[in-house]
Amino acid sequence: MAADYPDIDIAPFIDHALLTPTATPEQVQQWCEEAYRFNFAAVCLYPTYVKQAVELLHGKNPKVCTVIGFPSGATTSAVKLYEAQEAADNGATELDVVMNLGWLKAGKTEEVHREIAEICEETGQTVKVILETNLLTDAEKKIAAEIAMEAGAAFLKTSTGWNGGATVADVRFLQELAKERVGIKAAGGIRTINQALDLIVAGASRLGTSRGIDLIRQRDNLGKGE
Repeated sequence: MAADYPDIDIAPFIDHALLTPTATPEQVQQWCEEAYRFNFAAVCLYPTYVKQAVELLHGKNPKVCTVIGFPSGATTSAVKLYEAQEAADNGATELDVVMNLGWLKAGKTEEVHREIAEICEETGQTVKVILETNLLTDAEKKIAAEIAMEAGAAFLKTSTGWNGGATVADVRFLQELAKERVGIKAAGGIRTINQALDLIVAGASRLGTSRGIDLIRQRDNLGKGE
């Protein structure tokens, strides 16, 4: 329960996500302003809005994060690499890259590793690999996590949010695999302060959510005893 974690400030954990297909430039501006005002870790947007976000957040703390191969992970390696390089050239410093799960399940581990490693090496930016844990067995999660870490990922990310969301069990599982070598980003379906705090205590160092403002308000209300 949230009341058990009275001293956790969740704002620095939040990647303020705007990943609806109907996102507009006006919403991007709003999300960037909110990320700055509430001291969120990053704002996470589609690649088409990276330049705008970089301009809006120039000289400010929140990082600009974008998604690569989102949400399926099934675009070709060349397309993913180009998308990642363009995003980095436009100023994104964090890239949430969807793993090719079809390759993973087919045992094409070398191809999966090569794809992620190229993005890490060529961009030089923080890469968070989205494993889509809800679609994997525990054995596949272990393989996926090891590939991502060996390829140079800075974070293991649970989900896109399109195929189910983060669970405490998955965050704990990934944390045990990572052994503090990389960060853990929990994403998808984080709607309550209890969920957010439980995920942090389980090992999440980032929370991807579009409900960051609501979570902060819930936290503030807890502090007031409401």
